[in-house]
Amino acid sequence: MNASSSTPARPVAFAALRHPGFRSYFLLSALAMMADNIEHVISYWVMFGKFHSPALGGFAVVSHWLPFLLFSVYSGALADRIDPRRMIQLGMTLFMGVSIIWGVLFITGTLQIWHAAVLLIIHGMAGVLWGPPSQLLLHDIVGREHLQSAVRLNATARQLGMLAGPGVGGGLLLWLGPNLGILVNASLYLPFILWLAFAPYGPKFRAAGTAVATRAVRTLGDIGMALREIAHHRVILAMTLLAGAASLFIGNAYQAQMPGFAHDLGQGKADFFYSMLLAADAAGALTAGVVLESRNLLQPHPRTACLLAMVWCIALGSFALTRGYPLALLLLFTAGFFELSFNAMAQTLVQLDAPAEMRGRAIGVFNMFAAGMRTFSGITVGLVGASIGIHGSLALSAAVLFIVIGTLLRVGLRVPRSA
Repeated sequence: MNASSSTPARPVAFAALRHPGFRSYFLLSALAMMADNIEHVISYWVMFGKFHSPALGGFAVVSHWLPFLLFSVYSGALADRIDPRRMIQLGMTLFMGVSIIWGVLFITGTLQIWHAAVLLIIHGMAGVLWGPPSQLLLHDIVGREHLQSAVRLNATARQLGMLAGPGVGGGLLLWLGPNLGILVNASLYLPFILWLAFAPYGPKFRAAGTAVATRAVRTLGDIGMALREIAHHRVILAMTLLAGAASLFIGNAYQAQMPGFAHDLGQGKADFFYSMLLAADAAGALTAGVVLESRNLLQPHPRTACLLAMVWCIALGSFALTRGYPLALLLLFTAGFFELSFNAMAQTLVQLDAPAEMRGRAIGVFNMFAAGMRTFSGITVGLVGASIGIHGSLALSAAVLFIVIGTLLRVGLRVPRSA
């Protein structure tokens, strides 16, 4: 046997960035995610100041993620059959429209709760048009060889946008105010839309003979069949359950409640300290992406992903119980580091294990759980927080999730004796 064929090549740091197309994709998706988070910063602040409603904050989470629960499988399967670039462009256009309408309502002073609810729902629909197709597009840009690097760097780009978003959003609040700030934000989606119009990726650029999906997903029965398909793939099933549980009990629901946490920590104004709370979580995630990718650390393994998720639970539970601002920043940073670590690893394992002919459906199912189950974190953290307080609801959710992941480790990932 040839020695070169039996010895795997040494992984290359930041391998996906060797592809010029991925470099553009990385920067523009980070910009789009930054715009998404600027909108959250400004709109959440205005809603909190006008309505003072934890329930509305909970609804913001539900409306953002419910479309992922309902339509992720359809979105992933559709991206298997048509050009994913066009689906992403449609999502970006909806994001732009929502920001513009927020601005009009702010300027005219006519914002009502039902306006906010409708815009939050449309924003969620735009997200599901972006999510699964963007993951599928990674295969076209970098291929299988550098897929792990692309998945982790794609997650890092999103976290880079989440890191920059609060800082830029806070700056726009202070400099231009919410009225003009949200309109400036709308323009930030344009570069990604234009690049996708001409980027040489998608179905017509794939090599001849590339496997494509032959079955569309149109009904609930088709979704059930997709679920049964991934049940035969142990790694995909385990990582889908892990991501779904994390999203169900915590997700990112605490971000929508950050104005309340900031107030309780003595930072109740739209200033630098509030923006630091919003940015700490994303800073930890960005650090994880850079450190892990540069050192080729934490190669994907299901048990490792579960252990990283358990540390995330500990960090967020501790944040919920602290009353000190510096410690809160440190704990949010730690939580962000481990969140990116386990989420990127789980997604990598799913994409590597999925057969080409069902990749879009597998990604869609994973997103249905990983993103869609965040719908209910708006209940576990937001609406329950309206009854027992947001500190208690977040701490309780983190504790329950810790137990659930421990059970998955002990039962779902136990190696059979016959192995």
